Amino acid sequence: MPSLAAQIIDQRVSGIVDAQAGILAERLGLGGDETRLRSAAFLLLVAKTVFELDDDAALDAIVDGGNDFGVDILYFEPPDPGEIEITVVQGKYRAKLDGEAAFPENDVVKLINAIGTLFDPDSDIDANARLQRRVEEVRSFIAEGAIPRVTAIAANNGVRWTAQAQARIDRAGRDFAGQVEWRHVGAGELLGLLRARKPIDAELALTGLATVETFDFRRVLIGRMSVGELARLTEKHGDRLFERNVRRYLGLPGNRVNEAMAKTLREPEERPNFYFYNNGVTVICSQFRHTALQRENWRVRANDVQIVNGGQTAMTVRRLAGEPGLDIEAAEVLVRIYELPRDDAALVEAITRATNSQNPVELRDLKANDQHQTNLRISIEALGYAYRIKREERSMAENEFTSAAVAEAVLATWRERPQQARFRARQHFGVLYETIFSDDLNGAQAVVAALLLRRAEARRRRASDEAPDFIAYSSRFVAMLMGRYLLDDMGRRLDQLDHRNFEKARDLAERKGDEYMERADGEIAEALDQLFNGRKRTLQRLSAAFRRADLLELLPSGGCA
Repeated sequence: MPSLAAQIIDQRVSGIVDAQAGILAERLGLGGDETRLRSAAFLLLVAKTVFELDDDAALDAIVDGGNDFGVDILYFEPPDPGEIEITVVQGKYRAKLDGEAAFPENDVVKLINAIGTLFDPDSDIDANARLQRRVEEVRSFIAEGAIPRVTAIAANNGVRWTAQAQARIDRAGRDFAGQVEWRHVGAGELLGLLRARKPIDAELALTGLATVETFDFRRVLIGRMSVGELARLTEKHGDRLFERNVRRYLGLPGNRVNEAMAKTLREPEERPNFYFYNNGVTVICSQFRHTALQRENWRVRANDVQIVNGGQTAMTVRRLAGEPGLDIEAAEVLVRIYELPRDDAALVEAITRATNSQNPVELRDLKANDQHQTNLRISIEALGYAYRIKREERSMAENEFTSAAVAEAVLATWRERPQQARFRARQHFGVLYETIFSDDLNGAQAVVAALLLRRAEARRRRASDEAPDFIAYSSRFVAMLMGRYLLDDMGRRLDQLDHRNFEKARDLAERKGDEYMERADGEIAEALDQLFNGRKRTLQRLSAAFRRADLLELLPSGGCA
């Protein structure tokens, strides 16, 4: 019998094929093979949905092809702090839509072998060009001391792997020393991630005494909950429970805070102290009700429930709840329930920001209502472009830029920090925010920077295997040099670039873009020759060179600031 989830995912895959068959075929070298095209569309759907990437970034992450070591997607973020989080995905898409096919054991074995080979900086591999470039980039971080933490995802439109495959994973886990976590993503989970947010009505079983206070016509309940109850709540509602939480689940292996939580819950003598060690869970809802005549152990009925802080705790205890012989019911956690009007978005955002401020968060979302962002949006829209401040599922239009793309482009092009543009993305809306989005940044400067980087990135993505080896890593440096050339041709300083001469700047970027890139390639090639000075130039060393400022010092100086 067909699975409804599998059918819906198949509809999504068909939509991607209809809309992007040409792009998929060109970027991934698929030709006209319909089966491979649908498999690639499924991988694109997985990359976009699981990692919240736009089309271009998702396509960059796909490394499927010959000599791919059984890895179809390789996604990573720069180390923070001192550890690099890597995700490898193997995808299996079946034409049959009953949703009953298990993920193949032999493909689990391929992933195990790949993890044991790809992330050793000293091992030689013969991989396809897309995989080779991304692996060497990861290896360059590892060679400099970053500890790899790997998530292996088996993605299909069927069910989880077999018991035999799990036994192989368990045996491999001993060799990987707890640095690899395995996850299955099937049609049901993909559908859950794609689904528009629907209100969650839930019953929360509290333990012991609780208190309710009213502040400015808003009610607050403070009590405590069994960790087992939190695990059951999370298991029932899954990721939908955290859609207004600004952080994703960071995983258990390699995350110190989550590992410490797990250690406390696994030790019987420490388990009762969990309440004192943990910051608790913050819940928002539109309304909660309880039996006021009952002195303690309330059962609270709440509408439109969301956990806005404590997602790491909730997901960690959910995972531990499945461990054989582990009784987590004795542990308790502080819970705060805020009853807020559905339309009080500003307060919800403020609470989310405040309660998550102790750890790195998705700062781009928290800056969405910042005056810099709203002013910049107005300035960009006046030039005929759109500025997307918040993350959305829909595809990007040709005349649209995200705040993340603009931040990266401005930092690389006008602030002349190309190494930080690519490899300090987590800080763009944190410590680098004022540097990037200074008071004098206007829409014209933002759009021109974004257009230049977009052009350099498009060239990188289309580059053939015969292109210079540095093209795979140099686009932010290229954008910086293009910005210098453009200002020189205009006879203007950066502070003189605004709406009055925007059309001229855009015309130069379009007409002379290829000339600018060729000139930039020449300067970068000369700088690299000086930097390596006869030493062997591997992809791993090249990747490291573009992360450091010493290459910048070898390039001709510019004066666009």
